[in-house]
Amino acid sequence: MTDLSGKVALVTGASKGIGVAIAKHLAACGAAVAVNYATSREGAERVVEEITGSGSQAVAVQADVSKEAEVDLMFKQVTASLGRVDIVINNAGRFLMGSLDSISEDAYRHNFDTNVLGLLLVAKAGVEQFGPEGGVIVNIASAITRAPKPSGLGYGASKAAADYITKALAIELGPRKIRVNSVVPGMVDTEGAHAVGAFAQEAVDATVARTPLGRPGQPTDIAPVVAFLSSDDAQWVTGELVGATGGLY
Repeated sequence: MTDLSGKVALVTGASKGIGVAIAKHLAACGAAVAVNYATSREGAERVVEEITGSGSQAVAVQADVSKEAEVDLMFKQVTASLGRVDIVINNAGRFLMGSLDSISEDAYRHNFDTNVLGLLLVAKAGVEQFGPEGGVIVNIASAITRAPKPSGLGYGASKAAADYITKALAIELGPRKIRVNSVVPGMVDTEGAHAVGAFAQEAVDATVARTPLGRPGQPTDIAPVVAFLSSDDAQWVTGELVGATGGLY
C-alpha cells in the first residue's frame, strides 16, 4: 500500500461518496486526515469515527468551500488540530445536469461556485500554508470533459475549467515544490450520481457496454489513484489528468 506516514491530508466534500473512500484510504496509508463537510456533519463524523476506530488520526471540519472566509477558518482549524496540511484533495463538487434551456444564474452558480471557485479558494489557502518542502494538490475531475454531452452543459463546463486550472497551477507552483494533478473518474456509483438519475438502469447498461472493464466504478476504485498522486512515489508527476474510468473514453 502507498505510504503516507507522517503526512496530513485535507479532503473536501468527504462526508459521502468518493470523498469518504479517499479519506479512509489515505488514513489507511498512514496519513492524518481532515474530513471536510458543508452540511452533513453526521456523515463526516461517521467517517472520522471509522478512521479513528482503526487507529488513525482524523478530525471533521465544516466549510462551504465557495466561501473564502470559511475556507480560511477551515485551514486554521485543521492546522490547530493536526499541525499542518501536506496534501489537499479538492473533492467537493456539485452535480447539476442540464442542456442550454436549463441554464440560469442559479444553475450556473450551483456548479461553478463549488467546482471552480471552491477549488481555487482551497488551493490558494493550501498553498499559503505549505512549508518550504512543498505540498500536493489533487483535484477530482470528471470524464464528462472527454465526451461532452448537451445534458451536462453547465456541469461539464465547470469540470473543463478544473482541467485547465490543474495544468496552469502545476506550471505556477512547480518551482515551489508543489505538485498539482487531477484524477478523472468515469461513471462511479455514488449517492450523488443516483440522486441526479445517472444510475438509471438504461444509462448504466449503455455505459458498461462501452467500458472495457465491464462494470461501473466504485469510490474505492478512485481512492488508490488519489493516494498514489499524493505520495512521494509520484514525485515526478505534475500537471496530469489521470483517468480512472475502467477504460471508458
